[in-house]
Amino acid sequence: MTHVPCHAFLGLGSNKGESEQLLAEARDRISRIPQTSLVAVSSIYRTQPQLHADQPWFWNQVVRVATSISPWELLAATQAIEAELGRDRDHEVRFGPRTMDIDILLFGDTRVEETALTLPHPRLAERAFMLVPLLELEPEAALPDGTLLREALARIAYTCRDGHIWQPN
Repeated sequence: MTHVPCHAFLGLGSNKGESEQLLAEARDRISRIPQTSLVAVSSIYRTQPQLHADQPWFWNQVVRVATSISPWELLAATQAIEAELGRDRDHEVRFGPRTMDIDILLFGDTRVEETALTLPHPRLAERAFMLVPLLELEPEAALPDGTLLREALARIAYTCRDGHIWQPN
């Protein structure tokens, strides 16, 4: 089904394998999703793991895409990319190491609350590793309710220095 084109922000993360190379491969594959174009790419940030601290630091970035597919089609496409890049959802530890994690952070002003998909991302306003690169691309980004993401970031205890993001668990 074709929809009116909208902009979506995707969070990419990896801390298993050749993470920087995996991010590049994920970006390339995202650019090849039908009816979707890669519009902007944030810097890459090295980020402290959340919840399970005993694992390698993540490589994170955010990309903005313009797409005419539905959020569910975008979710299916990004989960296929994760699997192609070695992610095994059936055998991984929740919040543990992964070769590739692609989250839909925002999909225009769309709101969805389903088991498989929640938009905006349910923890977006709490995570500096998502907000810092997203705001690099879109400084005035807001949640569908109008909450500015820079205001959400200002409420978080975090440090960002030299491309590294630390946030207490």
